[in-house]
Amino acid sequence: MNWDGLELSILGPACLAGLLVLSTHVPLGQQVLARGIIFIDLAIAQVAALGVILAQYLGMDEQGYGVEIAAAIAALIGATLLTWTDRKWPDYQEPLIGTLFVLAATGSLLLLANNPHGGEHLKDLLVGQILWVSIGQLIPVAVLSAILLTAMWFWRGRLSGLLFYGLFALAITASVQLVGVYLVFASLIVPALATVGIAKTSRRLALAYAIGACGYVSGLVLSAVLDLPSGAMIVWTLAGCGILARVLMRSGLGSRTSAVASA
Repeated sequence: MNWDGLELSILGPACLAGLLVLSTHVPLGQQVLARGIIFIDLAIAQVAALGVILAQYLGMDEQGYGVEIAAAIAALIGATLLTWTDRKWPDYQEPLIGTLFVLAATGSLLLLANNPHGGEHLKDLLVGQILWVSIGQLIPVAVLSAILLTAMWFWRGRLSGLLFYGLFALAITASVQLVGVYLVFASLIVPALATVGIAKTSRRLALAYAIGACGYVSGLVLSAVLDLPSGAMIVWTLAGCGILARVLMRSGLGSRTSAVASA
């Protein structure tokens, strides 16, 4: 075990990155689950990743704002396309989302085919490099997250059509370069899925945020101590925290039901 890996200078920014991702992904994940379009996050994240790869393929500096703008434009184009298909063929939206994901994923492979570092670039976009994020990277993401949360609060239950898909695309674009495609999916779906059945919206949101935060913190700590990839470990700890929350909720519900029955 590598206890020296528990450095606040590294884990601190990584934890902040995870909390920023969760700030927008938890409420959006609940909407995704309610709409039954589970794989939209993977599709849009992969489209944003395709935008990053295309920008780098065209010679843009991978640390510059040009790459981030390219990712945002790609994600918004994907969101606009899915808005149109949702209006045109609503019954087939899920398979169309899957098709978009496959096209974006294979498009990325084609662009990286002749790149000697292509495999490493693809791995970074899928699994992410959350341990290496800096405070400077987090500032624009924090500003965008605040804007998106304000918009979600303002429109609350009226997010639909291009408004929903557009906000979703911007949130995904901000997070995919911080934590990778896999963690984007897990951050959206796992906390939302773990809290299904809780009627009160505020309680469900609070528990989902708690599950997400515990998943990120425990995953980062375990990855540092065990010297394992952070993104992959956090996906597993998110799932573990989600399962533990469901077990505790079920046991609590069972205890209350038994108490009422005996009374």
